[in-house]
Amino acid sequence: MKFSVFVFFLCAVLILGSGCAGNVSEEQNTTPNKETIVIGTKLFQESYITAHMVSLMLEEQGYRTDVKENLGGTLVNYEALKKGDIQSYVEYTGTIYSQILKKPSLKEWDPAVVYEASEKGMLESDKIVTASRLGFEDAYAVAVNKEWADSQGVSTISDLAPYAPDMEIGTDPEFATREDGLPQISRIYGFTFKNYNSMAPGIMYEAIKNKEVDAISAYTTDTRNDLYQLKVLDDDKNALPPYDAVVLVSADFAQKNPKAMEALAKLNGRIDQDTMRRLNGEYDIDGREAREIAHDFLVNESLISA
Repeated sequence: MKFSVFVFFLCAVLILGSGCAGNVSEEQNTTPNKETIVIGTKLFQESYITAHMVSLMLEEQGYRTDVKENLGGTLVNYEALKKGDIQSYVEYTGTIYSQILKKPSLKEWDPAVVYEASEKGMLESDKIVTASRLGFEDAYAVAVNKEWADSQGVSTISDLAPYAPDMEIGTDPEFATREDGLPQISRIYGFTFKNYNSMAPGIMYEAIKNKEVDAISAYTTDTRNDLYQLKVLDDDKNALPPYDAVVLVSADFAQKNPKAMEALAKLNGRIDQDTMRRLNGEYDIDGREAREIAHDFLVNESLISA
């Protein structure tokens, strides 16, 4: 959707009386808002890196920004966005669809269907819009020790059925109880794990590395899957939804800050899964700062000046 059409659509949805032109000053349409744009993050490295990409893209246009690393989980960030406590954060379509909009599971997960339903649902219910679709998917997955999996011939989630009753799974703070996580796996695959241990993502990966848990709710773009010699199991029954990364803002922010929207739109499709995995590795393995990683990527892509 072209930007001008997008802004017009937002105006209609928000019922702005005489329209955008009559309610937004010429200064708002040509110069950045003087207020600081606050960008939220979740509790893991990818969220930090992509948040700083958003920050740097906006700063390139003269905006002031503040990235709140470790703000919280899905609902903490989304509620903050709805209330105006933050102006943007990066979310994932499967999470929007199942956790935020509470839509029922599909018989077959189609990324395009999930994206369109998420975009429409957020706008209609909460006046939240997608500023850009980054281009990669970071899906939830079940991962186990590769050596163990190979020795037992385990390559799919279905293959875990005879072992799961004796296994402890480490999960991030949301996966164990959210409907598109362990409950969905139990419904579709018909088994439950002996126990689950909810923890921060970094601790979760360390736990399986140290054999304190037998499986984890891994992220498909996480370099630690390879670093810690984990096997990401195939979701052979298609239980878990697609999780395409999207930048969210409020419709009000989008309408008042067209230059910001233009800047963020430049991120559309710029990061594929291999690239995001590499950037995550720079954080986890090389120990680089998230903002530095984001800066170098954007410079290399000619999206911001050096």
